[in-house]
Amino acid sequence: MQRDRVRTAVKAAYSLPAIALAVVGVPIFFYLPAFYTDVVGLSPLVFGVIFLASRVFDGIADPIMGTLSDRTRTRWGRRRPFILLGALPLAGAVLMVYTPPEFGPVGSAIWFGVSIFALYLGWTLVIVPYEALGPELSYDYEERLSVLGLREGAYIVGTILAVGTPLLIDHLLGDAGGPGNERRKYMWFAIAYTPLILLSCAICARVVEERAPAESTAITAGTARQVFKNRPFRVLLISFVVAALGNNLPAVLLPYYVTYYLGSDRIHEILLTYFVLAVICVPAWLWLGRRVGKKAAWLCAMALNTLAFFPIWFLPRGAETAYWALVAISGTAGGAVVVLPPTMLADVIDYDELRFGMRREGQYVGVWFVVRKLAAAVGAGVGLISLELAGYKANVEQPPHVLTTLCAFYVLVPVVFNLVSMALAVRFPIGRAEYNAIREGIAARARGEPLPRDPLAP
Repeated sequence: MQRDRVRTAVKAAYSLPAIALAVVGVPIFFYLPAFYTDVVGLSPLVFGVIFLASRVFDGIADPIMGTLSDRTRTRWGRRRPFILLGALPLAGAVLMVYTPPEFGPVGSAIWFGVSIFALYLGWTLVIVPYEALGPELSYDYEERLSVLGLREGAYIVGTILAVGTPLLIDHLLGDAGGPGNERRKYMWFAIAYTPLILLSCAICARVVEERAPAESTAITAGTARQVFKNRPFRVLLISFVVAALGNNLPAVLLPYYVTYYLGSDRIHEILLTYFVLAVICVPAWLWLGRRVGKKAAWLCAMALNTLAFFPIWFLPRGAETAYWALVAISGTAGGAVVVLPPTMLADVIDYDELRFGMRREGQYVGVWFVVRKLAAAVGAGVGLISLELAGYKANVEQPPHVLTTLCAFYVLVPVVFNLVSMALAVRFPIGRAEYNAIREGIAARARGEPLPRDPLAP
């Protein structure tokens, strides 16, 4: 069978927006909670409630956007017009979120609420069509690992920039900004990277060509709810969302753990270590995915990530070096944990085409984002609200019961979620052989031949 190859230039152009989206999106979880609670002046409870509400809104918008993208027909394709035009409101909202005026608590809460809702609306306009475009670029099992693996690796590169740039800006500002350093830092951060959103989306829309309707199944029908009839999708989705719930708790609580439990100011360096190792190790995990299959590689990555993270629970206060070492080990698998599931989702979408005779990338990506974003929101909301209920007060020494609560939600709860996710992921049924049988069945349908037996039937 001839390989369905994608040119290197197309892969690179397709991956560019992922860098920009990660650069401006990652700090929302890692830095913005502490920035808005400790600098802007919101309470963790107010921040958590607004953030959770914005993610619920975002979750409602995603499947609508996915269905709209699937059904759009223009001379430029189904996805690219949204990627190009959606970048404009997204860029404006990013500037709002990262440059809040110096209002009082009520005004700051209103500003944050309006700007974060606007950001997630712009985000949906871009990212759902953008990610739906990926599975269409190749129908080859291994080439998809390359195309989508490069895109997910670009997300990690953007994450490194997101983590490293505030550190660089801190160095450049020095003590000149005084108490306003944090505000100035994120202002310059937004000014530096907002143009990257516009440029990268424009390059992607210009260079990456969509498949002609005749090459994919022509007309999409049905609603987003119908994707749940796809059993491999249900298995993948549930295992992924359980893992995401666990992974997003440490993301939002890490600044508090590093600052108040370790007594360290090296959060940027620690995060850089994690993400640099994550992106360096991605090619090795993609190689493993080609050798043993995507599911097996994903399970190995989750196991290593969990085994490295669990010992953090036993660290004494101030054990910065030991913590840094465990974070580094965890980072070697961190890239694979996020890179591999989207490549498995692409295979699930092809199984849907085999069963129902339609291409519904947008609907699948829309639902995928609903659960992913809700998991992030729940993780952030639960983590911050737990601190509030435990008695957390900003910029002061935390009492023992607050630190115990912090450590439990930072370490133990995520470990339990990861173990449950691994137990669920074992049931994912699509490997290389099954995927090749799926593609052969789709080709038989296109030739007007009787469909072969369902390759996933018991």
